[in-house]
This record gives sequence, C-alpha cells and structure tokens, in this order.
Amino acid sequence: MRIASLMTGAAAAIAMLTSASLHAEPLKIRVAWIVPASNIASILFAKPELAKNLGKTYTMEPVRFQGTPPMITALAVGEIEVGLLGYSSLGLAIQNAGMDDLRIFADEFQDGAGDGATNEFMVRADSGITKVADLKGKVLATNATGSAVDIAMRAMLKKAGLEDKRDYTVVEAGFGAMKAMLTEKKVDLIPAVLPFSFDADLRKTAKTLFTQKDAMGTSELGVWVAHDAFLKKNRAAMLDFVTDSMAATRWYLDPKNHDEAVKIASDFSKAPPALFKDWLFTKKDYYRDPNLVPNVAAFQANVDLQKQLGFLTAQIDVKKFVDTSLIEEAAKRLK
Repeated sequence: MRIASLMTGAAAAIAMLTSASLHAEPLKIRVAWIVPASNIASILFAKPELAKNLGKTYTMEPVRFQGTPPMITALAVGEIEVGLLGYSSLGLAIQNAGMDDLRIFADEFQDGAGDGATNEFMVRADSGITKVADLKGKVLATNATGSAVDIAMRAMLKKAGLEDKRDYTVVEAGFGAMKAMLTEKKVDLIPAVLPFSFDADLRKTAKTLFTQKDAMGTSELGVWVAHDAFLKKNRAAMLDFVTDSMAATRWYLDPKNHDEAVKIASDFSKAPPALFKDWLFTKKDYYRDPNLVPNVAAFQANVDLQKQLGFLTAQIDVKKFVDTSLIEEAAKRLK
C-alpha cells in the first residue's frame, strides 16, 4: 500500500510539473541594438514566420542604446538580457565593472573582415585636413566614450602622437546627428558607420581620413553577450532563440531576399530604400557569419592592442569568455 501510495504521489508530482511547464510564461529576452537595420536585432524578427519559437518558448524585445558602454550598466542591473558589445566594451565590462561572468554566445558582425565594410572617419572635403596629425587642436565627434568606434578613433590618433584633452577635444552625439555636426562645422571629424556612411549628401561634402580597419585591422564590432548563469538557467529557451536568430540571419543574407530585406529596413528606419539597397546584407555590408560564429582571434588581437595603447590595464584571455555551444547546436538543428 505504501509503495502504491508513493508511486501515486510521484505521478501526481510529475503531472503537476508537466502542467506547470506547459503553462510557463515564455522567457523574456531584451536584446540591445544601436543602429537601425545595421544592427540586425532591430529588424531580426520582422518576418515572424522565420522565428518558429517566438511567443512560445521566448519573447524578444529589441532595446535601443546610443552606444555600447551604457549596455554594461543595463546588463549589470538586469535591464536587458542580451548585450551587443564590441571588443572595447567587453574589456571594460570585465576590467572596470567586474563582470567576468559575461559570455559571448553569438556573433553579429565584424568590421574590416575580408572585403567587408569598415567604419570610416570623415572630415569636410574643404577642411584642409589631409592626415591624422592635422587633427591637433580640432573637435572630434564620437557616439559614446569607450565604444568600439571611439576606441578605434583614439587608437589612430595615439599612433599619430595625439592625446585626448591635450591635443584634441571629443564630444558625444548620436550617429544620426553626425552629418549635420560636420557640415555645420561644429566638429572637424565624425565616425561614419553604416548606413550613414552611404549618405550621398555626406559624400559630396566630406572625405574619408582613415578607417577602423586602418586603426585596428579586423575587429569584432558586435557580439551578443549574456550572463553565464542566465544562459545556463534558460538554456532550452535560449537555444530556441539562437536557432531562430540564425535562421533569420541566413534569410537576410540570401540574395534572393534582398529587395524584401531592404523594404523591411526602410520601413523600420523610416528612411528611403535607396539608403540600404546598394549595401545592406551584401558584400558591401559588415561581415556577418551565417552561423553566428565570433572571430575569437580578431577579438584577442583587438584587446591586446587596447592593452598596448593603455586602454586596458590587465591582459584579457578572450576565449575564457566565449561559449559557442548554443550556435553549434543551433547550426545542427538547421541542417
């Protein structure tokens, strides 16, 4: 009788757990992004049919930031689950914020990889500035102090012997405001990232002084990171999210979907399709790996250079902060 009673109790417990699981709320995943369309999270699931598990095991909310440094705070206080950090931000998060539990679990895009796009640093065509050393005494714009773009700019100037505050002034602004600030002579140099670097009016009045690739070589401009405990606790739902993200990324990268992808980007950003047509999700875009694989070697080279330039005080072994198990399993699911 006692055994039967125990078995009945166990069966009831299992039934209760199964019922709770079936009625569990989908995991809420808030994903950071900065630039419309160029950061794929902003439009990732514009075609919901590409995300088979969306609304079932997870929900996804894109959250906009001006730059990567504010994401570190958001990750620390639980305002987002997935951060979009570049090589510079991850180092700062580990070194300054003590967030050594962050894990890179997927790649978004790389700057200067192969023939892929690289960020440009532009000056007015009539400015008389022809080399980096000419920026001495000038006012330079950045999106956020300590961002990947900002570090590349400072690294290039440091190579020319120029130091912040001593030799130049830096002001912060959103990428969308950069063109006006340059043309109105409020600043002397701006970072031009996609899609803003393809602006025809900007091209008429400005010229490229140097690129991020000139400053850093290939750089990991954006990887997805999350707390290790969050990834482990929610592995099943995160695997569904990564699988859907990989499927959506592959759809955007497929040339046969280009026109529809451009329309999605245009509708979301409220910008004309012409702004995206010639580059978005093509070989003129940043490099995007269809399997979301991060370039660990490039990432390591980037943080090593940061250390050499004095932007980091400690050596960082990047591979200790990488977990590719989700993308590996997702790739197998999609075969």
